[in-house]
Amino acid sequence: MLKPLATTLLLSLCCASAQAGSTLRCGSQLISTNDLASEVLSKCGEPVSRDFLGYREVVDYYGFASEVPVEEWTYGPKNGMYYFLRLEGNRLIKIDSKRKN
Repeated sequence: MLKPLATTLLLSLCCASAQAGSTLRCGSQLISTNDLASEVLSKCGEPVSRDFLGYREVVDYYGFASEVPVEEWTYGPKNGMYYFLRLEGNRLIKIDSKRKN
């Protein structure tokens, strides 16, 4: 009885910490994964750089495959940090950060 409860608690803590890394504050605005590229631009402004990384194949619910563009947008430095936003098919899918060297 106690073991399933402990496992559930541990999993929810892991998920909560993963969720915390999927948002970024831009001034008084907040962006999150799954936001549209236009939302990111309106809230954060133009990035320092936009790198086109190529295309990624995605398969939809019905089994149809299509290619979507993959980009990485860089913001910063902000308090010594750079922020790297990965967009696939016009959606924000990942937010990473790295301290300036």
